[in-house]
Amino acid sequence: MKVLIATDKPFAKIAVDGIRQEIEAAGFELALLEKYTEKQQLLDAVVDANAIIIRSDIIDAEVIAAAKALKIVVRAGAGYDNVDLEAATKAGICVMNTPGQNANAVAELVFGLLVFAVRNQYNGTSGTELMGKKLGIHAYGNVGRNVARIAKGFGMDLYAYDAFCPAEVIEKDGVKALSSVEELYSTCDIVSLHIPATAETKKSINAALLAKLPKGAVLVNTARKEVIDEAQMVEFMNERTDFRYVTDILPSNHAEMVEKFEARYFSTPKKMGAQTSEANINAGIAAAKQIADFLKTGNEKYRVN
Repeated sequence: MKVLIATDKPFAKIAVDGIRQEIEAAGFELALLEKYTEKQQLLDAVVDANAIIIRSDIIDAEVIAAAKALKIVVRAGAGYDNVDLEAATKAGICVMNTPGQNANAVAELVFGLLVFAVRNQYNGTSGTELMGKKLGIHAYGNVGRNVARIAKGFGMDLYAYDAFCPAEVIEKDGVKALSSVEELYSTCDIVSLHIPATAETKKSINAALLAKLPKGAVLVNTARKEVIDEAQMVEFMNERTDFRYVTDILPSNHAEMVEKFEARYFSTPKKMGAQTSEANINAGIAAAKQIADFLKTGNEKYRVN
């Protein structure tokens, strides 16, 4: 069995070494395709692969059609919207993610962005503190739970809304469960966004929802670009000069946002949530273990299609 690591943004060497150890210990062969610059390189590499480990690499219908021997794709990370699940399912290919492996890294970044925002981007003027502020966690999954853990150290009041997480699960962590997304945005000074990009959530963060936020509110987005209605975000920020938006997902209209709202808007140049050596290693090795287990025993615990 051949396992391919296909990463245009490579894993750290220590992560690749750990993946290799897991794959070879299971009796499989490991192949590497790193820093590729053309899709054809990926298409050529997947021809005889039985399993693929990816990061943000695009596994679309064309790639799946080229991978005649492919049994499983594992996205080393939580999000998996870079994989064509429908095409994979039709081809009988299992798709998995590695939930939780990047969660602490993303949660720590939330607070890096948040302190930067409330201290006015360190421009020398008087900002505000996080202690006593109401933090709303929009989706209470692995990242949201880590955000709650860290926020307790700042002395924040914690609220969460998650359509799929029972209120009792949220409240046992000392977080107040709210009954609707509208209530979350109406209640909280700061909202940390962790929803996936689905048909229901795309462009769901719009002007009507943001208008419910109290004066001086901050939105932190370390989730997905597609959940923001970018045109309406501009409209809203034009109207609400008290509102600040920080993210690690570069918007399509970044230049316009900088031009109009430089003092109240910030985005990292690239997605930074999982960009720590620890998350890199954890997610890669988890992907290798899941592949080895699937190929040997058929375990589909983290299947997403």
